[in-house]
Amino acid sequence: MLVGKPGCHLCDEARSIVAQVCAQEGVDWVEVSIVDDPDLADRYWERIPVTLVDGVEHDFWRVDPERLRSALVTDNR
Repeated sequence: MLVGKPGCHLCDEARSIVAQVCAQEGVDWVEVSIVDDPDLADRYWERIPVTLVDGVEHDFWRVDPERLRSALVTDNR
């Protein structure tokens, strides 16, 4: 899961990396906006974008493609 908001340049970068890595690994992902969810806004507003793997916070601000890939591969075994 990617948590972000519209108009966030870091979110745009993260979205691109998440989409690419997930496509390569055959993993589905969703994006949610803190604009649409007050609970997510309270929790993550100063750290977006945030990536979660199986509901657990994985990274924030920047997404390292290899670190994400490793988490996804490990998780899917």
